[in-house]
Amino acid sequence: MLWIVYVILLAFIMLVVCVNSTYTICKSKRRLDGKTAIVTGGTAGMGLQIAKDFASRGARIIIACPFHKEGEQARKYIIKKTGNKEVVFKLLDLSSIASVRKFTNEILKEEERLNILINNAGVCMAKEYITEDGLSSTMQINYFGHFLLTLLLLPLLKRSAHCSEPSGIVNVTSLTHFVAKVDFEKTNDIKHWTSFQIYANSKLYMVLFTRELAEKLKGSNVVINNADPGIVATYIYMPDSSFLKIIWPKVVVFLKFLFKTPWQGAQTAIHVALDVEGVSGEMFSNCKISKAATKAYDKDLASKVWDESVKFVRLSFQEVLIIDELIKHSLS
Repeated sequence: MLWIVYVILLAFIMLVVCVNSTYTICKSKRRLDGKTAIVTGGTAGMGLQIAKDFASRGARIIIACPFHKEGEQARKYIIKKTGNKEVVFKLLDLSSIASVRKFTNEILKEEERLNILINNAGVCMAKEYITEDGLSSTMQINYFGHFLLTLLLLPLLKRSAHCSEPSGIVNVTSLTHFVAKVDFEKTNDIKHWTSFQIYANSKLYMVLFTRELAEKLKGSNVVINNADPGIVATYIYMPDSSFLKIIWPKVVVFLKFLFKTPWQGAQTAIHVALDVEGVSGEMFSNCKISKAATKAYDKDLASKVWDESVKFVRLSFQEVLIIDELIKHSLS
């Protein structure tokens, strides 16, 4: 039986090498002077690489994460590497509706514009728990928090856009959405799903959200697309095991030889934010448009995910009316 394990492991390694050997680089020369971008999880991994790239192009960058020390270190790092002092760190805990609302309230009050929103933050195979809002921690960090964040920032994104230069939202997703499942009664049932399955489900919800919001914003000056980074060696994967937590940093070092680096993984999201024009609601991989899972194109399912998400993040009836009116107004 051991040889079967070896064969499967070898096949997996060959698949990873094949997939990641085809990565492409965003070659855009576009400047972002006078623009403002928010990158969730912009303090480490791919998010840090995206934020650094935008800062090097002259943008005002707001990086967000729930860890103050990490955030300040990242802010100083980006400034040192790019020479751009317009780098701001703000606390944002996507596992908390209150934190998301506090963050968006500050942004709407303090920022004059928002041209790019990169929904990048996420966790995978971390210890699952039910948040104070009654949601699966992975589902809330990866999807529900970003859903609420995006809708609350939509007025500023809309106000900052022009017909010739739309505002852009990029949702970082994953190949795992192909094996995801949707069961609204068990969405946040952490005993029903494995940690990996919850991660996959969160990414499909994100893809469906992208499709639904793009449909609602069709013809407007705000676009939204998905970016699949491929298989990247980052600390987003945090196994729920004391032993694995000890050896995981060493495992990540090994995986760097097989998987994409954070810089390589960031290229598609950067490309989508800078170079994609006239396209919304689509999936991008290796800096080009690609096909998502069949479920991603189910309009009824996308609509249901939207409705259920509104309930899960507790948007008030008044807020829903305002968002609907904003979307209708953007099409007029």
